Amino acid sequence: MNDQDTNGKYNIKAVSTILGIQSGTLRAWERRYNIIAPVRNDSGHRLYTEKHLNILKWLVSKVKQGFTISQAVALLDKQELEENDVTETRDLDRTQSISDELLKALLSFDEFKAHELINKSFSIYTIDKVVIDILGSLLLQIGDLWERDKITTAHEHFASSILRSRIGSIMHSFPHNGILPKVVAVCGPGEWHELGLLIFTLFVRRKGFEVIYLGSSIKENDIDVVLEEVNPKFLFFSCTMKENLSSLLSLVTSLNEKHEDLEIGMGGFAIDHLPQDKELDFKQHIVGRTKAEWGEWLKSKL
Repeated sequence: MNDQDTNGKYNIKAVSTILGIQSGTLRAWERRYNIIAPVRNDSGHRLYTEKHLNILKWLVSKVKQGFTISQAVALLDKQELEENDVTETRDLDRTQSISDELLKALLSFDEFKAHELINKSFSIYTIDKVVIDILGSLLLQIGDLWERDKITTAHEHFASSILRSRIGSIMHSFPHNGILPKVVAVCGPGEWHELGLLIFTLFVRRKGFEVIYLGSSIKENDIDVVLEEVNPKFLFFSCTMKENLSSLLSLVTSLNEKHEDLEIGMGGFAIDHLPQDKELDFKQHIVGRTKAEWGEWLKSKL
């Protein structure tokens, strides 16, 4: 291993300039997510290594694609990053090229071309990479274009339908372990942002759980019908919008009282930023931000 890989060589100002983000943002990421641990010089100033920089570049690239920083951290695989940091820039360019072509096909209502490009992606990359880096990122981009009135509702419905369908078919293709309990995954009341829930569901399915994925918000009373019919061990809610948080917490409290054996988990941007008092009250239901935390939460409830 080269000394430049283990010795700090960049101060925080240099890293901030390279990445194009504020120094305060860097410090906040380190403090909140423990993603890297910069070494300190004799004066106590942070010094970043080449590996630190590669990790931060990867995270910044995900944020620019539309992921929240907590979602990006959850997706981070440091071992994979270390093994592939030489080809990372070239790989990003290639995935971006495919994404651009796919977006053009979707906004031209060219279903055949869109599926052809998705199939091409799967022939080149792993399932996780296609779902997260290409399909998931496009879902975010299309949602953003629609919210800014850059595309019509027809464009948004057509593109989202194809992307969600392909992601869903992939998740359903994973075999499940009949010994493991059933899982229900759904967005919280008023929520229609599905990306975080899709990523989490992909993780759970790859662990061998049978997941009944309901997607965007359903009527509150319909949850009871699903629980009675499926009798799952786990129920997971995703909440992105802070204005929907109160309704979700009320629902979780109600379901917790009615279903003593049901383990209820919550995740998403709004959950990541719960007020401290609420975080303490609902601590047992917070699944965490990273794959490792998700795995630990599941393990503790089995």
